[in-house]
Amino acid sequence: MTDNLYGRFRTRFGRHLARPFLTCEDGRCYTYAELEEASGRCAWRLTQLGLRPGDRLVTQIDKTPEAVVLYLACLRAGVIYVPLNTAYQAAEVASLLADADPRAVVCRPQAVPVMAELAARQGIPHVLTLDAAGRGSFPEGLGSLEPDYPDVPVGPHDVAALLYTSGTTGRPKGAMLTHGQLGAKAATLAHLWGWESGDVLLHAMPIFHTHGLFLSLHCVLASGAGMLFLPRFTVEAVLRHLPRCTVFTGVPTMYTRLLASPALDAAACRTMRLFLAASAPLSVETFQAFRARTGHAILECWGMTETLTNTANPLDGERRPGTVGFPVPGVEVRVVDAAGRLQPPGAAGGLEVRTTPRFAGYWRKPDDTRAAFRPDGFFITGDLGCVAAAGVVTIVGRATDLIISGGYNVHPKEVEIAIDRVAGVAASAVIGVPHPDFGEGVLAVIERQPGGGALAEGEILQQLRGALAPFKVPKRVLLVDALPRNALGKVEKHVLRTRYQDVFRAAS
Repeated sequence: MTDNLYGRFRTRFGRHLARPFLTCEDGRCYTYAELEEASGRCAWRLTQLGLRPGDRLVTQIDKTPEAVVLYLACLRAGVIYVPLNTAYQAAEVASLLADADPRAVVCRPQAVPVMAELAARQGIPHVLTLDAAGRGSFPEGLGSLEPDYPDVPVGPHDVAALLYTSGTTGRPKGAMLTHGQLGAKAATLAHLWGWESGDVLLHAMPIFHTHGLFLSLHCVLASGAGMLFLPRFTVEAVLRHLPRCTVFTGVPTMYTRLLASPALDAAACRTMRLFLAASAPLSVETFQAFRARTGHAILECWGMTETLTNTANPLDGERRPGTVGFPVPGVEVRVVDAAGRLQPPGAAGGLEVRTTPRFAGYWRKPDDTRAAFRPDGFFITGDLGCVAAAGVVTIVGRATDLIISGGYNVHPKEVEIAIDRVAGVAASAVIGVPHPDFGEGVLAVIERQPGGGALAEGEILQQLRGALAPFKVPKRVLLVDALPRNALGKVEKHVLRTRYQDVFRAAS
């Protein structure tokens, strides 16, 4: 078997070339045979541009079938694919271009004036375009190229993609994900979650992130299944297309928004066999409400850009709300204290994982790579959690989110769980900000439910005082219409920390 990731996928979907691979909302359909030809032509285009195995191609483009083909063409050509969040602004893009040092950039046509200037600064020879309709300077003339392309031989440790971490706690780092790592994880998850060629994924995630690009797309390719490809998530589009699909993967925010629609019920989900949640914690309340409305228990899993999926609740068996399940095959999980000492079952601490195979480290950052691993190969995730005696993993927060108030440690997740139980709360974010007496004061920022009735700071605090130790109760509660979130629905706590850094100073 070839180590080229695309070649590994072909061994599965090659049995189903006449099957639909990707279907758009407007009815356009790409079979696996058409994918094979389109990706071959696209790979020749990369070669024409002078890209060689190991060169980087940066993209900042809309979610389209052509974007998927471009990614797969990079795999075939041995070119390292570097997708950027479409929300990144010029300064952020400039920093990442300088770090990735690509040979070519593909962007949206409207971004060319800025991107061309940034590329010129870095000496990047090619800036090409691809728009939301699949047109642009990159696909020009593709039809005249040969559809057959000999996949570039690569080893399991060769880098397939470079994905930048979110950078919410520091400067983004490029995680080097290899052909071997991605291929092994795709095969594991496709088997673990029962994917078959008859499955149809409702794909509503962005494809510049590991969830939409790897967890979702790779399971389709590794099983020869199909997908209905939405350009973006909307409640209306998901509910309209669910009856044509069998699998849905989403972030918790998508599930809470679906629950806000009265059209979500068991009938709407009648063809579905699996709902997956990842990328952010799923609240117990959302899990229970979704099961009550649809009859489906959401399967929650936990992963990271660097390690991909680490744990998952079982496909068959009890899916425990508030937990992220058991380590998936090829992953070991342990809990350590601040000194790195192993903790007993049930004790909270830092979560570390050892994966086989593992990611190749951070791009051009050997010191950061060394600091991320223990000598025995365990990766320091930065997540806090515990592992029960039975092996189930629970996440309690991020180590970087830890609040030290008056000498006491406060885990934000514990406070958020208590707040989310209050009627009228849609979501909450608990952060630590400077406090004149306590060093850090616990601040809760709460997103109201639409039409959920009035919420008052005093009433919320009164309820929390009955549920939490006094030092964990927020010093203030702020009510907002919407919490700041990134493209994957994660609350951007760094934005809140900056916005409210003077809230206790002003009150003193």
